[in-house]
Amino acid sequence: MLYRENGQFKTTYAADQQLFPIDQDRWSILGVVLFAFIAVPLLVDEYMFRAILIPFLILSLAAVGVNILVGYCGQITLGAGAFMAVGAYAAYNFHIRIDGLPLIVSILLGGLTSALVGIFFGIPSLRVRGLYLAVATLAAQFFTDWVFLRIPWFTDNSSSGSVSVSNLQVMGWQINNPVSKYLFCLFFLTVFALLAKNMTRCAIGRQWMAIRDMDVAAEVIGIRPLVAKLSAFAVSSFFVGTAGALWGFVHLASWEPAAFSVDRSFQLLFMVIIGGLGTIMGSFFGAAFIVILPIALNQLLPAFGGLIGVEISTAGVSHAELVIFGGLIVFFLIKEPHGIARLWSTGKEKLRLWPFPH
Repeated sequence: MLYRENGQFKTTYAADQQLFPIDQDRWSILGVVLFAFIAVPLLVDEYMFRAILIPFLILSLAAVGVNILVGYCGQITLGAGAFMAVGAYAAYNFHIRIDGLPLIVSILLGGLTSALVGIFFGIPSLRVRGLYLAVATLAAQFFTDWVFLRIPWFTDNSSSGSVSVSNLQVMGWQINNPVSKYLFCLFFLTVFALLAKNMTRCAIGRQWMAIRDMDVAAEVIGIRPLVAKLSAFAVSSFFVGTAGALWGFVHLASWEPAAFSVDRSFQLLFMVIIGGLGTIMGSFFGAAFIVILPIALNQLLPAFGGLIGVEISTAGVSHAELVIFGGLIVFFLIKEPHGIARLWSTGKEKLRLWPFPH
């Protein structure tokens, strides 16, 4: 009875096409955002910030970028980790080589650099698709690993490829504790999520979805595959590169190319698959699932072993994580290929009809 749009009449096209046309959705999202900005910093301890919330925010931003390319445009990618690395190292070089450059500008320039690299590696999408495109984007992963390890200029002549940043601040606001880092990442995620939501609803977003559904038919009705595909690669890489800069600057503070290995690319792809392809909300669900599951298993498996009288070693917990994680991916692919976001949408539909039968 609470989730109904009865009586919410729209008298203009603008009202009908707004981002959240149902009042309950609009107020719920606003409440969640206010709770995240105001209440969470007062309620959560330092461990939660460092281990869960900050990684969740940054990986959610990266997953939104991957979802734009894979879920909305239908172009498979295995190079998200490479674009995160480009964003991190580009932002680092802008930050240390241009005196007085604001931190936010450095991070955004890192994202723009990643977008340019993404366009370059997106060119094969004009000729190949599917598994062949995945292999082509995987080449970006090996290329960036080689570049950042072998060319000292990118790492300020560090022999190991490891770099570090410190004394981060924005207009005098020091970003040196978990709360300030959390709020800084939350600001980026909020702005970029709204941007992505609006982009997927406008003309360019409809072009991406047309290319995803049937590229030949899309070309027949006047959509240019060159513009649609490369723009998807550019926007996706910009989001992922910005997330990579935040991952390096805010979460790690000191990193090397191994922080953005091919495992990171697979992790982001699994987030999108589990959360739900072609939905911004699914990116958040997938990121939460990926971040929380290993921590939960680390806590629960040893406790479960103690209950049944079996001691589970740290290595055993690590192996069990991989087995359980892989099994859950297979489960979602078989039982709910549209991901957790589809389950969320189904629950909302049932709530709208309750207490009447579906």
